Amino acid sequence: MRADTVAVVLAGGLARRMGGGDKPLREIAGRPMLDHVLDALRGEVAEIAINANGDPGRFAAWGLPVLPDTLPDHPGPLAGILAGLEWAAARGAAWLVSAPGDSPLLPADYVARLHAARDAAGTPLACAMSDGQTHPPCGLWPTSLRGDLEKALRAGERKIDRWTARHGIAHAAWETQPLDPFFNANAPEDLALAEALLHKRATRN
Repeated sequence: MRADTVAVVLAGGLARRMGGGDKPLREIAGRPMLDHVLDALRGEVAEIAINANGDPGRFAAWGLPVLPDTLPDHPGPLAGILAGLEWAAARGAAWLVSAPGDSPLLPADYVARLHAARDAAGTPLACAMSDGQTHPPCGLWPTSLRGDLEKALRAGERKIDRWTARHGIAHAAWETQPLDPFFNANAPEDLALAEALLHKRATRN
């Protein structure tokens, strides 16, 4: 467990392809997707918060801080990351790990591998990669860059990888066989696939 690192689960999306509502609350294998994401983060970080807008009471069962975007008009995942960075800094943490709330297959070594990639590359930022594809919302962020991120967002920046490229970012690569740990459930048909993949992983462990 990294005492200097906290995590935020990004649950602030509008879920248009899922028909609206909160994707992380959709059930997979009898449990909300959020539970599967939290399983991967617990034990690796000091604290966890949820980034979500609207009534925070719908997440009350988890007993975790719920952080709304600090900027209006749903400017995307960077806004959730900024909310997480501001919370992390207030907690005295040096690092924030972000994880999408619709990624129920996150690996158990997620945080450790991001830190290792950043250390090896000597960069301030790191993000996950699988099958040659980067996953910008799956990243490691220093709280020291929160002011720069807020400035960029207020100037209209919305693309994660364009902002991270300004500062230098390492990539931690995962294999996609037997499954891609960064599969995300965007549409209703993805829920059944995610459940099948979870079962496949469980039978291999």
